[in-house]
Amino acid sequence: MAVPLPPPATLPDAFGRAVAGLARASVRPEVILTEAPTPTRLAPFAVALDAEVRGDDDTPLAEGRLVVLHDPAGQDVWQGTTRCVAYAKAPLEADMGLDPMLPAVGWSWLTDALALTGATFLAAGGTVTRVTSERFGALAEHPDVSEVEVRASWSPVGDDLGPHLCAFAELLCTAAGLPPTPAGVTAIPVRRRR
Repeated sequence: MAVPLPPPATLPDAFGRAVAGLARASVRPEVILTEAPTPTRLAPFAVALDAEVRGDDDTPLAEGRLVVLHDPAGQDVWQGTTRCVAYAKAPLEADMGLDPMLPAVGWSWLTDALALTGATFLAAGGTVTRVTSERFGALAEHPDVSEVEVRASWSPVGDDLGPHLCAFAELLCTAAGLPPTPAGVTAIPVRRRR
C-alpha cells in the first residue's frame, strides 16, 4: 500500500505495531487508498484513510473512510484501547433502495467482510441508511437516485490492523456491487449496471 502513515516511532508501541499492519495489508486493486486528516478530539492517537472503489472505466463505484483511534487508557464502550470507525457509501439502483431487507443486508456486508479476512473484533455497532432522492422541476429529467451508507465501528483484537483494513476494503467492494474475492483468487473486474 503506498499510503504514507505516521512513523511508528511517534506512536505508542502497540499502536505503532498495529499501524505497521496497515502498511503491510494488501487490498483489492479496485480500491484506491489515500491518507486523510485525522480527528483530534476522539482519541489521543489516530490514523485515517480515504478509500474509493473504481470500475473498469475508472467510474467511481463507492467511497468511504476508515479511521483507527487509539487511547492508551482505553475506553469502556470500546472494550479496549483501539477502535476502527468506518464509513462506506455507494449508489444503488432505485428499486434496490426500496428493498426492506437492505439495512440487514448492508450490515451483513461488514460482518461477512470481517469474517472473510479473519479480522477478530469486539463491540461492533453501527447503522445502515438508505437514501432515495426523487427529482422535480428542472431536475425531473434526471433519474431518481438511491444510495446506501454503512457507518460502523468495532474494536480490533490483537495488534495487526491489516485484516481490518482488508475487511473495510471488502465492505466497499461489496457495496459497489463487486463479488467477494475468495482467498488466493484474483477477481475478474465486473461492470456495474447504472
